[in-house]
Amino acid sequence: MSLQVIHDSSGKNTGVFIPYKEWQELKKHNKDLAALENDETKEEILSNIRKGLEEVKLFKKGKLKTTSAKDFLNEL
Repeated sequence: MSLQVIHDSSGKNTGVFIPYKEWQELKKHNKDLAALENDETKEEILSNIRKGLEEVKLFKKGKLKTTSAKDFLNEL
């Protein structure tokens, strides 16, 4: 593997550059690495889940209208 070490102005190692082709090969062998490319943070994911649950509560109370799953799938 041909790595390039990235240094700051004082010469301290701050990162590593991996060629994209080698990154793709690494992801094939370790599925957890693919998750690192996801731009969404854990906090954003949890926030979106909370928002979705709030919408479900509003729907159950009759304060929010929604489409059926069948209609939703038909739109796809």
